[in-house]
Parts: sequence; structure tokens; C-alpha cells
Amino acid sequence: MAQQGLSEHELRAWRVSFEMLELLRTRIEQHLQASAGLSNADYTVLAVLSEAPEGRMRIYELGRTAGWEKSRLHHQLTRMTKRGLIARERCGSRGMDAVITPEGLAAIKAAAPSHAQEVRRLFIDRLTPEELDRFAAISGTILDGLRQADKAAD
Repeated sequence: MAQQGLSEHELRAWRVSFEMLELLRTRIEQHLQASAGLSNADYTVLAVLSEAPEGRMRIYELGRTAGWEKSRLHHQLTRMTKRGLIARERCGSRGMDAVITPEGLAAIKAAAPSHAQEVRRLFIDRLTPEELDRFAAISGTILDGLRQADKAAD
């Protein structure tokens, strides 16, 4: 089956979306690094664990929540363990939990207000409430399709 190319209209939408997401991610990452000494990946792990019951989650569930592959998660958790932000603890005979440490909890609590302010400045405040709703709906549609494709591949 021959692959259909993108029209100018489609290509423009794809390019502006891709560029916006990359630049936004970069700016958020730079701010987190400068203000809190955290990478975006650090913040993601700490945020998920800080909201989990007792600050712990099975590692496979953390990977699924973050949308990361096993090797990426392993390397990220190794770096964070060395820095004292998380710990890995056995759960049952074969399972392993990621657990936020007091240092990790302090780091996310210290970083969250500034991070939220930066997200507001770079993203939220640039859209009307209606545009924000439309953006969330469109993003949700794309995200649902990606998740369904991942489930079908499993």
C-alpha cells in the first residue's frame, strides 16, 4: 500500500505542533533545571510517586503511567536512587516498588510552585479558557489513539 504524503495544510499543522511541543518541553526543562536542579524526567517521577498511596508504586506501573520504556525507566530510577530522591524496595517475592524518599518529597514540594508558575506563564495564560478546553480535547483524542495503538501492540 502506497503511503499518502501530507498536504501543505496537514504538514503545517504537524510542523507547528511538533515545534511547539519541543520548544515548550525544552523551556520547561531549562526552568526546572535552573530553579530546582531537576530534569523533566526527575519531576515526572517525583510527581507521580508523590501522588501515589504511601509514595510508592510498582515500577512497571510507574513506567506505564509515565509512558516510558523499561530501559529508560531503569536508567532514570538508577540516577534518582544515586541522588537519594527515590528508593527501590522489594514488593513480594518478585516485585519491585519505586518509593519517594523524604529528600525526593522535599524536592518536589520545593519545585512545584515555581514549575506551576512557569507552566502557567508559557502555556495556560496564552490561551483563553475555551481554547484551553479545545486544546485538551484535541490532545486527548490524539493521546487516546496512541494508547489504543499501544494496547493493540501488546
